[in-house]
Amino acid sequence: DRQNTLKTATLLLLRQLPCLRGCSRLLSRSQELGPRQRRLCSTLAQRLGLPVQAAQDNMPDHFDLLVIGGGSGGLACSKRAAQHGKKVAVCDFVKPTPIGTTWKLGGTCVNVGCIPKKLMHTAALLGEGMKDAVSYGWEMPAEPTHKWETMVENVQQHIFSLNFGYRSDLMENSVKYLNAYATFLDPHTVRTVDKKGKEVDVTADTIVIATGGRPNYPDIPGAREHCITSDDIFSQRTPPGKTLVVGASYVALECAGFIKGVGFDTTVMMRSIPLRGFDQQMAKQVQTYMMEHGIPFIEGAVPTAVELLDSGKKKVTWSLKDGSSASDEFDTVLLAIGRKVCTSDIGLDKAGVSLSPNGKVPVASERTNVPHIYAIGDI
Repeated sequence: DRQNTLKTATLLLLRQLPCLRGCSRLLSRSQELGPRQRRLCSTLAQRLGLPVQAAQDNMPDHFDLLVIGGGSGGLACSKRAAQHGKKVAVCDFVKPTPIGTTWKLGGTCVNVGCIPKKLMHTAALLGEGMKDAVSYGWEMPAEPTHKWETMVENVQQHIFSLNFGYRSDLMENSVKYLNAYATFLDPHTVRTVDKKGKEVDVTADTIVIATGGRPNYPDIPGAREHCITSDDIFSQRTPPGKTLVVGASYVALECAGFIKGVGFDTTVMMRSIPLRGFDQQMAKQVQTYMMEHGIPFIEGAVPTAVELLDSGKKKVTWSLKDGSSASDEFDTVLLAIGRKVCTSDIGLDKAGVSLSPNGKVPVASERTNVPHIYAIGDI
């Protein structure tokens, strides 16, 4: 009876695709079927003793849950689902910055955010502590010096250890890691492309989008060619020298603080107000403190061009509210003018997922308008 049932089911599938003339041919065109049909066809063929190798070669890997993005949210989600017995995969791929910076598994916070920022901020605080140490009885060199290269090397080594830990966690929880860029082909299928250009299609019953965001670049000459962002500064092997930080968000002020704190002249260019969205009485206190500690602010200014000089310095030209313009030369120009979510190049339209005008994904309890697709984190 069981064998008859299997044969009947096979015939029913074949009738759904009259252009095919047998279960083997049906399997060879398995890409045209949904994930459940593919699994059923493969099982039926094996039970009936029909060849299935061609189908297995073309058939996408199927998972209960596919997570796109290997940051804090994506990793936590994938590991917890695997602990509940689900077959899970994580796709994570970092597109290089305009100057070529990239990083490994762990997302923004671990690689180019909270972790390296706190470590470099600690370096700056240690420098300030040395200045006060003499009053507490410590005999210190008259002028302690800081070596940027040593700090960056040790910060990066710490980050590498965290990257390794995340890879190990995924292995221990039987989560498949795909170091590849994922793009939707349909609501249940994504195409992954690794750094060598190899394409692999993956299907899943449930998909979680956790792609996070990347820094914005202004639409001015030289911005992408001659400037860096927070994606670059934490792994920059050469000292930044005289630095201009464009922006007055918390990312901008944090970077300006530790760059100045380890000994480099730093200026902040601010279009309007510091720390927009925060309590302005406190924000002004932060600005005043920074100015008192040697960080000047160029207020009401917007950069209009960045030019690379023969000396290697960057000439920055900016306009002011009164219509006038000014310029100065810097060794490093760090842009921190906000971030944009990474949702525009992953084929969400093919999955039917709606987007807000700002690129973010509207959700209700983290569920998008497509019932089996969820979005978490900054997006």
